[in-house]
Amino acid sequence: MIIYSVTVTIKKEVEEEWLKWMKDVHIKDVMKTGYFTDWQIYKQNIPENSPVETTYLINYFSESFTKYEEYVNKEAPRLQKEHIERFPGKSKSARSVYTLLE
Repeated sequence: MIIYSVTVTIKKEVEEEWLKWMKDVHIKDVMKTGYFTDWQIYKQNIPENSPVETTYLINYFSESFTKYEEYVNKEAPRLQKEHIERFPGKSKSARSVYTLLE
């Protein structure tokens, strides 16, 4: 199992709109690609962010590294562009990939 982890720091002035868009549109669009089997979203509590930003973690679960790579090559650029265009200058993102050990 591969976990594609996206950390997003979002300006509080658009946080509510961003979170609604993430749940109602963006995450659904990522899942529609067929490369992931499930997802989870978390809000960071500690350490506290600045008074003007909040950090979220979104984990997407994939059956294989090959499927993750296909997503990165075929779908990620378009979806990341949509995010940047929707919230220009309002967010920072970092991405990492993990392997679940059993």
